[in-house]
Amino acid sequence: MAKNASIEGTSDGSAVDRLVDIDFARGLAVFGMYVAHLGGGPIPDDVGLVGNLMGLADGRSSALFAVLAGFSIILITGRKAPKSGEAGRQAVARVAIRALVLLAIGSILTCLGTRVAVILGPYGICFLLVLPLYRLSAQQLGLLAAGTALVLPQMRFLLLQLFPEVYLDPVVHGDYPAMTWVPFVIAGMAIARLSLDTQAMHWRLGLAGVALAVLGYGGSWLALRLLPGVPAALQESPEGWLWYNLDSPWSLLVAAPHSETTFSTLGNTGCAMIVLAACWLAMDALPHLRKLVWPIIAVGSMSLTAYVLHIVGIAYFNRMLGEDGSLSMLFGFVVVISTFAVLWLRVFQRGPMEVLMGRITDLARHIH
Repeated sequence: MAKNASIEGTSDGSAVDRLVDIDFARGLAVFGMYVAHLGGGPIPDDVGLVGNLMGLADGRSSALFAVLAGFSIILITGRKAPKSGEAGRQAVARVAIRALVLLAIGSILTCLGTRVAVILGPYGICFLLVLPLYRLSAQQLGLLAAGTALVLPQMRFLLLQLFPEVYLDPVVHGDYPAMTWVPFVIAGMAIARLSLDTQAMHWRLGLAGVALAVLGYGGSWLALRLLPGVPAALQESPEGWLWYNLDSPWSLLVAAPHSETTFSTLGNTGCAMIVLAACWLAMDALPHLRKLVWPIIAVGSMSLTAYVLHIVGIAYFNRMLGEDGSLSMLFGFVVVISTFAVLWLRVFQRGPMEVLMGRITDLARHIH
C-alpha cells in the first residue's frame, strides 16, 4: 500500500502511518460529496433513516474536505516545525502553485455545465488566503479559526447588504464564498499542528468536536426558539425558509447546510473533528480495519482524481441520458471509482491527477 500517496512534500517519516488515517477521512469526505451530488437532489423529510443519513452529507462532507485541505497545507510546509530558508520558500511555492492549479481545474470543470457547484476554485483561493499563516502555532491557528468563524459570516452579510450590486465572487458570493470557508481551512491547519500521536489527543479532538457541533447546531436551535421576534416560518423550517430570505438578519441564526453562518461553521467544523478523531481511534482499536476499508483509503489517497472523475461522469450522464443523479447512479459511482482506485494503486503510488499536480508543483524546486 502507498501509505503516503495523497500528500506530497512531507518529510516527517513518523507521520507516514497517520496519513493513512487522513486518507480514510478524506475518502469518507469524497463519498459524502458523491452522496450530496448524486443522491437525486434534496432529500424529503419523510424518506426514513436512509434519506436522513444521506442528508447528513450535505455541506458537512465539503467542510470535512476543507478541514483536510488545511491539514495538507501544514504537512507540506512542515508539521512539527514550519520549514524555513530555501525549504520554506519551496514549500510555500508548492502550496501557491497547487492553489493556482486547483483554480484552473475548477474553472474547466465548471465549464462542463453540471448542477454541481465545483469547490476546487474556492479551495484554491482559500489556500492563497491562509498561506501566510503557516508559521503559526496550533493555539494561534485555533484562536484565529474561532475568530474568523465568529466574525466573517457577519461581515459577509453586511457586505452583501451594503453593496448588493457589486459582485465580489468568489470571496463573498458563490456557493463556497472564501470569507466563510477560510475558517475550515485554518481549523485544519490548527489540528495538523497538534501532537496527534496519542489516543488521549484523539479523544480530546473528538470531544472538542462534539462540543463545537452542539454549540453550532444546538445554539442555532435555541436561538431560533428563544429569541423574540423570530418568524414562525423560520422556526418551523429553517432550511426551507433560508433560501428565500437571505437578506433577512434572521438568516444568520440558521445552521442549515451552506447557510454560511457562524452556527453552521461551528457545527460543520465540529463534525469534521469528530470524523477525524473517529478515524484515528478506529484504526488504533481495530488492527484489521485498514484492510476492510482499504477501498475508501485508496479513494482518499487520490481524492483530486476521484473528485474530477465524478464531475466528468455527472456531465456525461447528464448529456447522454438527461440524468445527473439517482441512488443507482450514486452506487455505481462509488463502486466504479473505488475499484479504479484500488487497481490503480496496485501499480502506481499516486492517482493520475495527483501525479500531474506533483509534477507541476515540482517547479518549486527551482526556487532558491
